[in-house]
Amino acid sequence: MNRFRMEHDTMGEIAVPSDRHWGAQTQRSLENFKIGGQRQPKEIITAFAYLKEACALANAGAGKLSSQQAEAIAAACREIRTGQWDEEFPLVVWQTGSGTQTNMNVNEVIAHLAAERGVTLHPNDHVNASQSSNDTYPSALHIAAALALEQQVLPAAARLAGAFQNLENAYPDLIRIGRTHLQDATPLKFAQEVSGWRALVQMPVFMLRSAQEELFRLAIGGTAVGTGLNAPKGYDEAVCGKLRELTGLPFQPDPNKFHALTSKDALVFAHGALKALAANLMKIANDIRWEASGPRCGMGELHIPENEPGSSIMPGKVNPTQCEAVTMAAVQVMGSDAAIGFAASQGNFQLNVFLPVSAYNFLLSANLLADAMESFRTHCVEGMVPNAARMEENLHNSLMLVTCLTPEIGYENAAKCAKKALEEGTTLKEAVLSLGLLTSEAFDEAVRPEKMV
Repeated sequence: MNRFRMEHDTMGEIAVPSDRHWGAQTQRSLENFKIGGQRQPKEIITAFAYLKEACALANAGAGKLSSQQAEAIAAACREIRTGQWDEEFPLVVWQTGSGTQTNMNVNEVIAHLAAERGVTLHPNDHVNASQSSNDTYPSALHIAAALALEQQVLPAAARLAGAFQNLENAYPDLIRIGRTHLQDATPLKFAQEVSGWRALVQMPVFMLRSAQEELFRLAIGGTAVGTGLNAPKGYDEAVCGKLRELTGLPFQPDPNKFHALTSKDALVFAHGALKALAANLMKIANDIRWEASGPRCGMGELHIPENEPGSSIMPGKVNPTQCEAVTMAAVQVMGSDAAIGFAASQGNFQLNVFLPVSAYNFLLSANLLADAMESFRTHCVEGMVPNAARMEENLHNSLMLVTCLTPEIGYENAAKCAKKALEEGTTLKEAVLSLGLLTSEAFDEAVRPEKMV
């Protein structure tokens, strides 16, 4: 069997591996862009498979494709979405900035799959009918981003917030000392602190929901420069209507295609919400690993699951590895945000030509955050237990309980008591009594942490 077959495009013939379903333009890209090795994200290929099916059905409705041709395209797209043909999409991120070769890769694979079923399709004339890479790749990018948020990030965030809610419910009355500026502060309930962690996950979800509304607007129908050349009237709405049926998400045409082809502001906005979530996860993970530090020489106020040995030299050492993984993921998301911001500021005239790098970084962030939240929840948060004895010890050893005495003895006298106790190594009560500011009974009545929360 011949290992290669000859395919052609407008530049001539080129040899393509005979066991592959792609064509000439995909092969040229493979040979011309041997850069990095990072493939186009699978989510982009899935999004293209949704888009190409919707475009085929809209074209059939407009009389530009026969029902047989449209169904052959749709059938191939459905198979692509299952992952059956993943190895047919080998192109790297670092290619043309419009993603043209990836659009053609999808067109060529669909055409070859249809040919195996007895339907002859041309990658450009039929699969790419009424389309341009300039409106399909931006549309696929929005579809992929919206689906990643809907199917991965938002469910993972909801589950993590739920785990924190369960922790709140399990310890409703446990009181601990608060800390601000890394210094002792007034008391609060452990459940109140955890509610803050829960909200740190939930608030960016509202931002992501708002950002999704921007991602739902698609460039499709703009074709090459935004004018809609070669697309039938109403094509953009017809495609979006089919996409709504296929995905369950409310995609709609961007009313200004000149904006849609050139601007990546919706992606910047959405990734900003991902960055906000990453920043909050960084804060939560840092809080937890500080409070779990020890076991004897740190804060030691939380017990977190012991998942694996922590040192190759120190026997028995266990580290807060899930917290470390979350914080590393957060750092990567922050780097990706910078890349997307720079990419969105570029491009000239009627097209942004930094689309694949934007897609790569956005989907990397979405995948990282979804996976990190799942891992953090299952391997850390759900097994986390407060060290009530250590919390109580630190609570009653804190000098900031003096705050509740200021109504009785005044701010300056309260400060004197705190400083005296610190300097002399005594308790707060001993300092207050030695200064003659309150009786023992009055102190005990005033300094009651449960009344301070």
